[in-house]
Amino acid sequence: MFALIGPIVLVTGLMDLWRGEAEALRLPPVDGWFVAVEAVILTAALWSNWRRSGLLRRQWDAGNGPRRAAVAGVTGSVVAFAVLLALGAGTWMMAAWLLGGLCGIILLLSDPAGRPSDS
Repeated sequence: MFALIGPIVLVTGLMDLWRGEAEALRLPPVDGWFVAVEAVILTAALWSNWRRSGLLRRQWDAGNGPRRAAVAGVTGSVVAFAVLLALGAGTWMMAAWLLGGLCGIILLLSDPAGRPSDS
């Protein structure tokens, strides 16, 4: 039941935010050291996943249009999540997190990288 209603409530809530009819969740400001540590961890994680033997690179190389869009979505949402967390934009941060999760599910449901698809 919640799996069916959740996306509808999410889209309705985001549309209310876009029109300015709902209040956005604001997080308390974070320290500069936290942002610096977060940037270092994010850079290391993305470098590890995008190097030649990394998971995202293998998915990109083995992918077609939808898989490559999902890889780009995961990468973009991770960066957006970190930036929005540093800025304190809680509502949009959660939207980036949900977009990354959706793209990750698409990657999980697609054929594994490194193995040719049947089509």
